[in-house]
Amino acid sequence: MAEKLKKREEVNNNFKWDLTTIYNSINDFEDDYKKVKKYINDFPKHKNIFMENGENLYNLLKQDCIIDDILNKLYMYAHLNKDSDTTNVKYQKLFERVSNIINEYNQITSFIVPTLLKYDYSKIQEFYVEYPLLIEFKFSLEKVFRNKEHILSEKEECIISNLQPMLEFPEKIYDLFTNAELCFGNIKDEEGNIVEITDSNFSLYIKSKDRKVRKDAFTTLYNGYSKYKNTISLMLANDIKANNIMAKLRHFDTAMKASLFSDNIDTIVYDNLVNTVENNLDVLFKYYNLKKEILNLDEFHLYDIYAPLMENESNRYTFEEAKEIVKKALSILGDEYSNNLDKAFNEKWIDIYPNVGKVSGAYSSGSYSTNPFVLLNFQGELNDISTLAHELGHSMHSYYSRKNNTYQDSQYKIFVAEVASTVNELLLSNYLLEHSKDRNEKLSILNRLLELYRTTIYRQTMFSSFEKEIYDKASNGEILTSDVICDTYYEINKKYFGDIVVVDNEIRYEWEKVPHFYYNFYVYKYATGLSAACHIVNRILNKEKNAVSDYIRFLKSGGSMYPLDELKLTHVDMTDKQVIESAIKMFDDAIEKFKELYKEK
Repeated sequence: MAEKLKKREEVNNNFKWDLTTIYNSINDFEDDYKKVKKYINDFPKHKNIFMENGENLYNLLKQDCIIDDILNKLYMYAHLNKDSDTTNVKYQKLFERVSNIINEYNQITSFIVPTLLKYDYSKIQEFYVEYPLLIEFKFSLEKVFRNKEHILSEKEECIISNLQPMLEFPEKIYDLFTNAELCFGNIKDEEGNIVEITDSNFSLYIKSKDRKVRKDAFTTLYNGYSKYKNTISLMLANDIKANNIMAKLRHFDTAMKASLFSDNIDTIVYDNLVNTVENNLDVLFKYYNLKKEILNLDEFHLYDIYAPLMENESNRYTFEEAKEIVKKALSILGDEYSNNLDKAFNEKWIDIYPNVGKVSGAYSSGSYSTNPFVLLNFQGELNDISTLAHELGHSMHSYYSRKNNTYQDSQYKIFVAEVASTVNELLLSNYLLEHSKDRNEKLSILNRLLELYRTTIYRQTMFSSFEKEIYDKASNGEILTSDVICDTYYEINKKYFGDIVVVDNEIRYEWEKVPHFYYNFYVYKYATGLSAACHIVNRILNKEKNAVSDYIRFLKSGGSMYPLDELKLTHVDMTDKQVIESAIKMFDDAIEKFKELYKEK
């Protein structure tokens, strides 16, 4: 019988994160709230004078950072307390107050960028000479002026701003429709119980040991989606149309270029990923052959893809054991990293166990003036150790970024956000494989690694290929009917599953359940992030010269450089197919290790 969850106040403080390091009491929170409110009320005084000279511009930017820092600190206190116990109304109200004041400040500061872009960058360069302290904001200002050719007139920007809610309408309708309106039907589970299939529980039943359960879940979900194909196609088609129109209005050739622009990513990176992965599908097919053989199937269908090769690992771990395993696994990153990692445990960055009202899942969160806190729901499984390593990867990246950069240069981009977390996961897996004496545990670790490579490198790239193709069709004047979208998705699936897997007709509707297609060229970042992490880990494990110090430099770079330049600190060039190939090679090696170990008795 599962242990009854404790209420928040019943949980031992040793197992909770220490949020008193943000504010010792609610009174301290209120003091900062009053202070920042005054700062915000005073901020408009900068509006008409900040471009008169370099000192005025510096004062505006510095004050903006000070206010933003306090707002983020207030936000973290409210947000983390709310997530610790969502039944606590006090912190819900606190969170709403902070959200409101942040929105208020965003409106008040909306004049800054349009005003800056009325001038040429040469004006800013003159200010650097006149007032050298302003050079502290050089990278921030360069990023603003990169946008100049893509910023419209004040009147046009106002029109677009007013239209923005309607431009976002397809995504909002999709979220509402798929989360609240869809019904798919019922199946019988492994015990013969009637259960309703939902998007949430589908992942449970598609991994069932019972093939009939897998098949029934697969056909029930996707036949359900097929009933809504015209409606959901209209949503996606209009979202694509809106993104294509906005790209043209802002003088971009394509919506992809517009999406990649803020990270200063060339489309070569996107194309390199897709082309390299699609030139190495043979490794993926090898994995499918392995699964088909181990599962002992005459025909390998799409509903068999997620069936695990191994039973769930039964070993249980205390948090203390998990902590020691993670510390030993990451000790390869050197004393500096290990000493900083100790702070996460000794200074109580981590909220460990589930309790009544605590949000599910796991994350790392924090701000420039707080610790990088980690939320867990630790259950003692091997997967929980991996989650701990993953979230600490995020936290250490944030810690290094904030300790080594000014406020304005401290926030790394989403493009590199999953690199540090995945490096930790890969190093942990390597450590466990080296030190485990249990064959089944090793096979379970390898099984998880194989699925990580399959779902992140290949599946996310398949999504990326599909996304590019339907955007290209729309740009070329083709009407994105449900048949066009479904047929495009089906053909790409056939390419990625080859002759080994029976590509069931129902898969043509799978795209309907992927919300990321409304994020405008986002999914490729999952695959590039893992590929970069694999390349970094290869260098570290092979003890290449400066591999660890290069990686620490990357963590310290924060947001002081563009993402591709930060990765180059670790000898990762995302335009080079060798980076993607190194990840695929690790996938291939894991397949061979699994095959060899599986044959042992």
